Amino acid sequence: MFSRRIDPHAGSKSSSKGQKVNKPSSSFSKAHGVSKSRHEPRRRPTTASSSTANDASASSPGSTLTPSIVTLVVGKEQRIFAAHEDVLGASPWFQRMLSEQYMDSQNTKRIHLPDDEPEIFSSVLEFLYKGDYYPRLVHNKRRNSWELEQLDDEGRAASEATVYHHEVDGDLLKDTVIYCTADKYGLEELKRVALRKQGLQSGIQCSTILASARYAYANTPDTDSKLRAHYLALIIRSRSTFKRSGTMQLEMYNGGTQLFFDLFVALCNHVDDISSSQTTPRSNRHFF
Repeated sequence: MFSRRIDPHAGSKSSSKGQKVNKPSSSFSKAHGVSKSRHEPRRRPTTASSSTANDASASSPGSTLTPSIVTLVVGKEQRIFAAHEDVLGASPWFQRMLSEQYMDSQNTKRIHLPDDEPEIFSSVLEFLYKGDYYPRLVHNKRRNSWELEQLDDEGRAASEATVYHHEVDGDLLKDTVIYCTADKYGLEELKRVALRKQGLQSGIQCSTILASARYAYANTPDTDSKLRAHYLALIIRSRSTFKRSGTMQLEMYNGGTQLFFDLFVALCNHVDDISSSQTTPRSNRHFF
């Protein structure tokens, strides 16, 4: 598995993304595990190697991977990735695409994925090869719980929890985008891993939470009962913060998503549960 960037114009370098403008927004309080200050952007150092796909198969004893390599052109930047056809075959979506592909002049199959983000697709490939993606899940035996791998030497988070997405022209929670991409490709185990990792994140701005929730609703089916429910529960738990959020007010005013009706229903159910739990046998004595 490897990647490189296509140069669309000979003799000239591709332009980088413009700087994003940080807009003021509310954030979770410390009690909810989220800081009030916006983090400085930190990106995981990336390396490119033309032998990564071969190394992955060679490092696995008894590997039966075929030498058939598929070229994948990802995103608006047309980043080039390569992966074994057998590995991609774990996805029903790729199985269907590969069955319709023909060899090009270099005897390789090529798939274009213009709507995917290269950073997200890199994590998907990492999962297909290794069963996890960075930062990895680590089981804490002492606490008998799962957590993300340790911080780096300077005590900073091992990787940024958010990723820039061209579709919204802003930051989204990385694990949310991975979950939606996994849903598209039919990778149920990757959805489970992404959902668990998202539950371990902290220090996220209210505006990012709401943008990610809107994205989740736009990129999952109405039958999804995991990621959507995660956002509803998160907002309800942190309602004291969200009800003071100008971003929340603006999002509700703009509407255009099923999110807020679902949130209303969830809040009604929450109130009903509280009312039901406060009912005592004494109040029903006159029925006996």
